Amino acid sequence: MLDTHTKAGVMAPHRQHDTDTGSPQVQVAILTERINQLTEHLKVHRKDHHSRRGLLTMVGRRRRLLSYLERKDVNAYRALTDSLGLRR
Repeated sequence: MLDTHTKAGVMAPHRQHDTDTGSPQVQVAILTERINQLTEHLKVHRKDHHSRRGLLTMVGRRRRLLSYLERKDVNAYRALTDSLGLRR
């Protein structure tokens, strides 16, 4: 899980306005940070299959959010994938 300070730091560059916590850009940024942390955890704990399932769920959710963003606003999608370093 992300602590409050880490989450605020991840959300800040992707917000649309000051109180934005639910836009697709912010959600994808938070999911990306959680995925990165869980990936590091799974490199150490290779047999943690419950966490691996959670990782796959998060990756699928991020993929759906990115597909939605690509349909709605291609420029925002491209900016987000470039800033997060995602290949798609």
